[in-house]
Amino acid sequence: MTEHAPADFRARIQRSFARQAAMRTIGAELTRVNQGTVEIELPFDEKLTQQHGFLHAGVISAALDCAGTYAAYSLIEPEASILTIEFKVNLMSPGRGERFLFRGEVTKPGTTIIVSDGRGYSISPDGPAKLIASMTATMMVIRGREGIEG
Repeated sequence: MTEHAPADFRARIQRSFARQAAMRTIGAELTRVNQGTVEIELPFDEKLTQQHGFLHAGVISAALDCAGTYAAYSLIEPEASILTIEFKVNLMSPGRGERFLFRGEVTKPGTTIIVSDGRGYSISPDGPAKLIASMTATMMVIRGREGIEG
């Protein structure tokens, strides 16, 4: 990926994810952390659905954004942080399943701007994982700003 692969990136991501009240609220779990790739899983919960009983697009977007941002976070120096500045989501299939997997992968690392792509999948016991959404996101590396730390 890049020359930055801080040895503690997994621990930093796990600590940061533990502070994510939004992810805790929706029941999301951090399940894979590798340099440039992060996965988040989420069990189905009726409280997170829209009027037709599908996982809400806002929940899908939030989980994809989080996975892509942490994938980018895995590449930056420990003193820096990262914020999403733009994303585009394509909803490809209704969000129905027992579990959901959201994978973020860095596609263009950089020192100030990082681009990641994400894929969301529904997982059911009666078939293979199904692609339900994709995201392309742009993140900005933040350095030396009070109140914005890893």
